Amino acid sequence: MSDNTASSDLIPINITIADRSYRVKIASKDEEAVRKTAALINQKMVEYKNAYAGKDMQDYISMVLLWFTTEQQQNGQNLYEIENAQSQIETLTAWVDKALSTP
Repeated sequence: MSDNTASSDLIPINITIADRSYRVKIASKDEEAVRKTAALINQKMVEYKNAYAGKDMQDYISMVLLWFTTEQQQNGQNLYEIENAQSQIETLTAWVDKALSTP
């Protein structure tokens, strides 16, 4: 959800997470992503309910939050590794170009 979106550009949608309905205003371009994220959260909650004994919904929400945060950190680390590799490739390319242009 964009911070720079004017409030007049927002649309209201209803999403359900953990059997609770929430009305949120988002940019129309973000609607599909928000709905998919809510569906993924609900899917993970069902998986955790079936796999682990929990006392209440808060336990399952906490497990999903931990899973989601871990996934984001791993994806961020992967992005860092890709950027680092790209930088190394650019450096090597520059060296090769320099070596080839030297008589």
